[in-house]
Amino acid sequence: MTFDRLSRRNLLLGAAGLTAVSALSACGRAEAPVDESGRVRLRLAAGGPVTAAHGGFYQAIATGAYERRGLNVEILTGAAGADVPALLAASAVELAVGADSFAPMRLIADRAPVKAVAAFLQKDPVVLMAHPDQPLETLSALRDRPILMSPADQTGFWNWLRTRFDLTADQARPGTPEDNLKAFRDDPKAVLVGRLTAGDPALIAREAGFTPRVLIPADDGYPSYSSLILAPNAFARDNAKALRDFIAASVEGWRDYVHGDGSKGDALIRRANPDLNQRLLNAVRDSLRTEAVVDGGDAALYGLGTMTAERWQAFAEQTEAAYPSPPDWREAFTPQYLPGRG
Repeated sequence: MTFDRLSRRNLLLGAAGLTAVSALSACGRAEAPVDESGRVRLRLAAGGPVTAAHGGFYQAIATGAYERRGLNVEILTGAAGADVPALLAASAVELAVGADSFAPMRLIADRAPVKAVAAFLQKDPVVLMAHPDQPLETLSALRDRPILMSPADQTGFWNWLRTRFDLTADQARPGTPEDNLKAFRDDPKAVLVGRLTAGDPALIAREAGFTPRVLIPADDGYPSYSSLILAPNAFARDNAKALRDFIAASVEGWRDYVHGDGSKGDALIRRANPDLNQRLLNAVRDSLRTEAVVDGGDAALYGLGTMTAERWQAFAEQTEAAYPSPPDWREAFTPQYLPGRG
């Protein structure tokens, strides 16, 4: 299902005078609805177009991991830049996927009572792509190069990259995918921001006519998590068992997607996003395994979906310039609904 098909009443809630923050701050119980079979109904906002960053969730639907725990999970897709806080505030969805650690930190900065309750990608899948003949072995060699990115990256990932490597504001070149591809192809010094989970290195190789050199900022200190589950505090409080069951089933789904036969999840992904073919998804899942994106980092020690205070503090300290007033990173997440907690 797409965001466009959500009920008009829910999406026009803001027009009735409620902002996303004030609606999320409202008191009262927030119990999840139940379907005709008695299963708890959970709608999960994908936060944009579907990619392999949602693979474990689709795998859990396809293999019945949610259903076995008494859940009826529906993933709502939409265009890039979907207003996730508004969807949560309007009760159009119960949960949402956050693309990076900026998502809950911005919500906290806006005083929205929402927390990250799990992080299924331990490495943010953002990548930097360069021409193969360029002397670009590490991110420290980015100075004086135009860096092509989406407008969303300029307000997110770029904040960390610029501060960490002392880059200049004029290096950021936000643009459309088409404009960025042309600029990247035409300028040997250009660097293009993409996503491993969208298969961007393979797509760029096909469109540009050469295999790009790929750098993964997560391997060079970028501390963001990705594919985070965002839950309003009231919803988590009033549906603790359902939330724990959702996370446990998602852990099963991500484990199966990366290390088992992910074809069932991929079939649902391709139905939601026909631009992703099976060959591309196979290559992305190979990269998820090779780079330990799902089960590396903190997950290797504490299990899939885990988050640590140390990692959140590091992210907050390295990105504090991204907010008018730095939010309290302790309010951005809670591990209490992860398997073995609570």
